[in-house]
Amino acid sequence: QVDVVESGGGLVQPGGSLTLSCTTSRSVFRDNVMGWYRQAPGKQRDLVASITTRGAPYYADSFQGRFAITRDNAKNTVYLQMNSLKPEDTAVYYCYCPATSWGQGTQVTVSS
Repeated sequence: QVDVVESGGGLVQPGGSLTLSCTTSRSVFRDNVMGWYRQAPGKQRDLVASITTRGAPYYADSFQGRFAITRDNAKNTVYLQMNSLKPEDTAVYYCYCPATSWGQGTQVTVSS
């Protein structure tokens, strides 16, 4: 079974930045759209952004302008650059790939 592996979460102050990374196998990555979801405590898991195999990004309304999704096909890795972070961005961030199971996620905590 192929999985995704997320990394890059942590504790950051309001206004700060973080970059999340997600990697999977080459064959899966090459052929699939990739994305990021997040889930705050007591809330549903929501789409943050996705990116096609050709690199075209899509952002949910709340994240346009502050977050940027990119992919490096040579490294089988998708990134989520998060800027101007707010306390309400605190959540577990999950990498999404339609060909794999959900990963364990990576915790992002925005707090002073």
